[in-house]
Amino acid sequence: MLINEQTKISTLLKHNADSLEALITLSSDFKKLRNPLLRKIMASRTTISMASKIGKCTPEDFYRVLKPLGFVHDTDPVDTQEDIAPQKPMPDYLKQVDKGLIIELDVRAMLAEGNDPLRLIQQKVKVLNEGEVLKIINTFEPTPLIMLLAKQGFQSFVNEISKDEIETYFYKIDNATKVQLNEDSGTSSDWDNIFEQYSNQLVEIDVRHLEMPMPMMTILETLETLPQDKALYVHHKRIPVFLLTELKDRNFEYRIKEVQEGEVYLLIFHNGFIS
Repeated sequence: MLINEQTKISTLLKHNADSLEALITLSSDFKKLRNPLLRKIMASRTTISMASKIGKCTPEDFYRVLKPLGFVHDTDPVDTQEDIAPQKPMPDYLKQVDKGLIIELDVRAMLAEGNDPLRLIQQKVKVLNEGEVLKIINTFEPTPLIMLLAKQGFQSFVNEISKDEIETYFYKIDNATKVQLNEDSGTSSDWDNIFEQYSNQLVEIDVRHLEMPMPMMTILETLETLPQDKALYVHHKRIPVFLLTELKDRNFEYRIKEVQEGEVYLLIFHNGFIS
């Protein structure tokens, strides 16, 4: 199979399943693709060119490890415009917004050091005031983040300044969809009662050791096979703000018990199943 910089990762995986383990030899960042949910989100929207930036390697490295699997580097010039949709114009809302309302967060240094900026982004999103816009600057389009914040009612706009500078704006025009977090902090008032009802019907997982966004992906993957009469008991380091919105969309209920800094329990169960 001929491949080039614009070949999608999903195309590689579909053609030869062994290509996943080959990519992991290039960068530990690609281990996240072992998770089916994360792979579904990322692989179909990520090219070899984009993935090489994420994994801090080069397209040539991809061609080298994929060659033994039957992939051949297509050396013909690549017209990237054929594979990349034309950039959309900036929405009128962003053109008119007061520059003082744009909160800028450049995460390129964090990524270069191998750190995941998701927690910092979560903190920024949580304290956004009405009318403010969060502007993330990094080296690639943050597709998973765009999808997560869309669940919370955020609209987004991606502005490609250069290959190494991508601006992504997150904003809300209608605050009616804003997630109310007050009720999701601290310990749920009926935690003990709910926990007692499911005491003999618990599926327990610990995600405290996982790097973001694997805690959320692991929880969602486990919920896909959770029996109707059981509850998922999760050991977490923090209240997972993005997950809570996703749970509501998937018709799950939850309870939270915040014990101390770095120790949070979640009880997740099918909506309407408790007595």
